[in-house]
Amino acid sequence: MKNTVQFPINIKAVVIDLDGTLLDTAPDLALAAELMMNELGMPCPSRDVIKTYIGNGVSRLVKRVLTGDMDAEPDAELFAKALPLYQKHYGEHVADQSHPFAGVAEGLQAFRKMGLHVAVITNKAEQFTHPLLKATGLFDYFELILSGDSLPRRKPDPLPLQHACKVFGVQPSELLLIGDSLNDTQAARAAGCPVFCVPYGYNRGRPVSELDLDAVVPSLAEAAQLLKKAA
Repeated sequence: MKNTVQFPINIKAVVIDLDGTLLDTAPDLALAAELMMNELGMPCPSRDVIKTYIGNGVSRLVKRVLTGDMDAEPDAELFAKALPLYQKHYGEHVADQSHPFAGVAEGLQAFRKMGLHVAVITNKAEQFTHPLLKATGLFDYFELILSGDSLPRRKPDPLPLQHACKVFGVQPSELLLIGDSLNDTQAARAAGCPVFCVPYGYNRGRPVSELDLDAVVPSLAEAAQLLKKAA
């Protein structure tokens, strides 16, 4: 943890990452990978390994599953065959086992009671984001939902956070991002926003305390309590 936010802080909006922060989506993401690799006749990485691949959108997840590497590019023809298979299977199983982490509903309710604008910003495509949020009962908590294909660029680019600032009419310093990974902290720093991280998410198996962030919060409920104390 390199930076510590100066309290009190004047937060007017909270934007929250989806996979690994709001929802435990790893089981359904892994199932879709297993079904894809089965159709391709290829061995699939373990679910523990697949969990480390989550966080940069479906396309990158598929590439990682195919190559067993975080950054490698698979054969173009293989990828072109694999991606639609993954999308089909994930669409069919998007909310079979996915569920909110402990403290999520309480935290979202607290943010609203505090009069804060609340948004979700994810790299997941809208075709999966909206059904997932609806199936898990979280959709109506958010004034703004930005998916990975909502804007020309996505996290770690600052554009989604800058867009949220414009929508809510707030300065970057007044918008808090709560996430679980390097992607989130990089986006927040690039946008000039404070950032908290939860320790239970999908940060490539690395502790979030190593990241450039302002606080590690055990849950969204405790993030809300911290904001109340810091106001």
